[in-house]
Amino acid sequence: MNVQPDLSFIKYLKGAGGDTLKKCYQCATCSVRCPLSSDDKPFPRKEMIWSSWGMKENLIADPDVFLCHQCGDCSTYCPRGAKPSEVLGAIRSFAYTMYGWPSGLAKLATSAKNLPIMIGIPVVVIFVMWLISGGMHIPSREDFSAHGYQQFFGHWEFKWYAKNIFFIVLIMVSSVTIAAVSLYKGLTRLWKAMSAKAGISSTYRPSAVQFVSQFLWPSLVEIVKHNRFKECGTNDDRVRGHLPLMLAFIGLFIVTCWSLLKNDVIGLFAPSWHGPMLFFDPFKILANVSAIALLFGIFVLWTNRTKSESAGDSSKTFYDWFVIWEIAAVGITGLSAEVLRWIGIPSLGYIVYFCHLVSVMMLFLYLPYTKFAHIAYRTTAMSFEKYRESSFGKPAVE
Repeated sequence: MNVQPDLSFIKYLKGAGGDTLKKCYQCATCSVRCPLSSDDKPFPRKEMIWSSWGMKENLIADPDVFLCHQCGDCSTYCPRGAKPSEVLGAIRSFAYTMYGWPSGLAKLATSAKNLPIMIGIPVVVIFVMWLISGGMHIPSREDFSAHGYQQFFGHWEFKWYAKNIFFIVLIMVSSVTIAAVSLYKGLTRLWKAMSAKAGISSTYRPSAVQFVSQFLWPSLVEIVKHNRFKECGTNDDRVRGHLPLMLAFIGLFIVTCWSLLKNDVIGLFAPSWHGPMLFFDPFKILANVSAIALLFGIFVLWTNRTKSESAGDSSKTFYDWFVIWEIAAVGITGLSAEVLRWIGIPSLGYIVYFCHLVSVMMLFLYLPYTKFAHIAYRTTAMSFEKYRESSFGKPAVE
């Protein structure tokens, strides 16, 4: 077999946390110890071989790279300290950048040295929008108590669409659209690459209903239940941090949808529904519980990561820490803004709310290029895993 190693790819992996990959001497302990590795498609041994040889094209089309839950069992039992879980994390980081669109934004999210620019983009966007909205002012304590942050971007007399919602939707939907297009392009390329590598014919394809019911939905159910996470042994307490984090985002999404419905649909016909939610409102309780769950989850992951790095089991990388910093920023600024509204400090409240908008925009905008992307890529890989074992996924016969 003629192997043409991609030396720049190897250099990237070593700089992104996979600096130990050359210690691997192919004993296969990692694949034996991995609770998620199957007998017929074992990983991460083959990924360690491909990484050492710089076989980039094999790795970025390998669903097993994304099926890895980075529990750390393989690294714990590796007799050479090659840290396969860290190597696979570095491969995923490269894949998110390579599949990401636009490429400039994807590359921006690869290094800590670009963090000032990553923060600066949403800061400038939101500041300019705040400026041109005409709402750049600090309200009185009375107005702050009555409206909270619902007039952050000002107010107009057009009752059918609030000015504040107009600007927030303009900012956030634009960010989500960029992320959605990037993910669509990236996941489409990934699926084609996985199919080609597996030799799957494109002649017989499932309908949209079949794909969702047989492959996508079962994968989502499995993810929500955290079945594979619970199989990992070394870092089994990651479930204690990861599960409340996932449920917190689901809860906050529900609250956000309800808030929009309550204020900007029902509130148009029943003015008493318009305004900040009361403390004992069921959805307010859900919001606060979700915020606390989010902070608890990120605290557990922060603690676990710190301990792992202190013990020498993990490398300190921007790829792993950005997601922790970002989620912590969203949770802390969101909860702090609410507390400041309760105690009636509009000047500090508006500053913190501005920071909250910045952190939320960063969450959306950089999702396809950072560790957040595993939400979509792992779901796709799990769906493909089921797809390739089905009648639709049989290799093409020449």
